[in-house]
Amino acid sequence: MFRHGLLLLSLFFTSYTMADNAKYKAVMGEYSARKVDKIIQTQVLPNAKANQGDLISAVSSAFLQTPYQADTLIGSQSKPEQLVVNLRGVDCFTLIDYVQALTKSDSRQTFLQQLVKTRYVDGKVSYLARRHFFSDWFAAVPQTARDVTPEISQHYLTADKSLNLKPEGGEYIPGLGIITRKINYIPGQAIDSSLLERLHNGDYVGVYSPMLGLDVSHTGIVIREGNNVWFRNASSLSANRKVVDTPFLDYMKSKPGIVVLRAN
Repeated sequence: MFRHGLLLLSLFFTSYTMADNAKYKAVMGEYSARKVDKIIQTQVLPNAKANQGDLISAVSSAFLQTPYQADTLIGSQSKPEQLVVNLRGVDCFTLIDYVQALTKSDSRQTFLQQLVKTRYVDGKVSYLARRHFFSDWFAAVPQTARDVTPEISQHYLTADKSLNLKPEGGEYIPGLGIITRKINYIPGQAIDSSLLERLHNGDYVGVYSPMLGLDVSHTGIVIREGNNVWFRNASSLSANRKVVDTPFLDYMKSKPGIVVLRAN
């Protein structure tokens, strides 16, 4: 999976913030700023002693029913990258970006700093330094999560990928180059009720893509509530178009496989 896009925000403020001695431009609307503050006050700080997975579950609950919106990030080869915070609408990747960053935050300022660490390689706010692929979360520095796929199922397989390579040749993201990477995944036929027992609350899950140039096609979060296991995701399906919880096995029953990451 990769992500890119452009959005012109109608209500916004901009600021220049120091991150690893480099300036970046942050764009965050008033609504998003207030929601960041509210999530920190109502979900993060009260659960400060919770384990990371449970904290991810709590924080992500604040995004349920948030409208699905693609292409909210600002930056390209020809347009300077900006650190966008838009909580009015999320896609499957910006959802997990915001959730992960919020779990590490105790203020609006630390949230921006954590978002830089989550969204970009080496904390460098630039288009080509963006973590365009789900597997960048464990393969790039600083590591956001570790790949626990082999721990979840003995039936996991490993695919040799040429990430960013289009089927017809060329690059999805011009200038990024072709990234050779091994991707562990659990094939669809091995996703059953016994596998659910080994998934942790708050695990990040990517739906494996068989395409050579992609690692996953969609992402979401494992949510455990009693005996139920849900896949919390920003759904682009016409019946949803918002962040929803779907029974995990129901969602994955026709998928080619999953990649499972566990936050650090």
